Amino acid sequence: MPFVSSATSAPSAYPSAPSRNLALDVLRGLTLALMIVVNTPGSWSAIYAPLAHAPWHGFTPTDLVFPTFLFVVGAALRLNMKKLAALDHASFLHTVARRGALIFLCGFLLYWFPFFSADFTPMPIGSTRIMGVLQRIGICYLCAAVIVRYGGVRGALGFSVAALLGYWWLLWQFGDYTLAGNAVRAVDLAVLGAPHMYGGDGIPFDPEGILSTLPAIVNVLAGYLAVAWLNLRGRTLAAVGGLAAAGAACLLLAYGWDMLLPINKKLWTSSYVLCTVGWDLLVLAVLVWAVDIGGLRAGLPFFEVFGKNTLFIYLLSSVAVTVLARLRVGGTSLHEWLHEKVFLSWADPRLASLCFAAAYMLACWLVAWALDRRRIYIKL
Repeated sequence: MPFVSSATSAPSAYPSAPSRNLALDVLRGLTLALMIVVNTPGSWSAIYAPLAHAPWHGFTPTDLVFPTFLFVVGAALRLNMKKLAALDHASFLHTVARRGALIFLCGFLLYWFPFFSADFTPMPIGSTRIMGVLQRIGICYLCAAVIVRYGGVRGALGFSVAALLGYWWLLWQFGDYTLAGNAVRAVDLAVLGAPHMYGGDGIPFDPEGILSTLPAIVNVLAGYLAVAWLNLRGRTLAAVGGLAAAGAACLLLAYGWDMLLPINKKLWTSSYVLCTVGWDLLVLAVLVWAVDIGGLRAGLPFFEVFGKNTLFIYLLSSVAVTVLARLRVGGTSLHEWLHEKVFLSWADPRLASLCFAAAYMLACWLVAWALDRRRIYIKL
């Protein structure tokens, strides 16, 4: 399960159980590989268009990566729900709250890293970003677990409809759909303050803000419901057809809704949720058909290895790229030096940038492979 395991101790290493759903394992590993590639180009000024996020309204393949992480978190939640359901109420709440909080803490520490500047002055925690990718995953996991524990499938469906419609109303009622005037930014400025928000868009605005986490919970619930459907109908062509039909319906609704509420990742609009859920359902349907039903195995071990230590490899990839940016070689960062000397010397800028990202992803894979060879699986 990405970022969440069935362990109840602190982060530890232990052998994992055999895969219960190979298609989901592949989807998890594929998503991690893509996330590393899009997050670590050789140069942010030279990337192919499909590997860049939409600047504001719109949708690119890269905009599917993060919501797919949330989708597979929900899928794994369904697979582990029998064990969680066996806990009494207090133990259940303690378990999911602890996991959610640890994931959130990992994300916060990741943004605070390396904790000290070059002259060993402590990095000010007062300007450290609070929300982020892992933070959103932790919150969404916790909320989704509580919803399905006490509401079941009907509760998940009811919450999803209410959250998407309610979020649309909040965006419309308390702001607009611009970068400066949206309700998400207003809430974060009031609660977190500008120093604790992402500033990469020119003004304080967090694409993983507090308010926009509400519709993101639906991405987790969608993964839960997809696996609930597969558990009900089995790995059959009829079940695959149901997933594909639901995915197509979500896409039709998303692009119809886009005329009123633009598809926008940074605002995580309700139309964006339906769009990403639709694509995730279609991709899962194809994988179940090819892997679980058709028996496809060629090339799958590569993604399985990535899927077994997802949290650790994600953290490693983020920490290591920060280290590469801070280490100096001849007056430039090690990241820039490697990009220029190893890749830019023989390839055009965009290809060199992509090759750097692919090489970095493969280096992370080698770590995951070494851990898998030793049956070491670091989870929460």
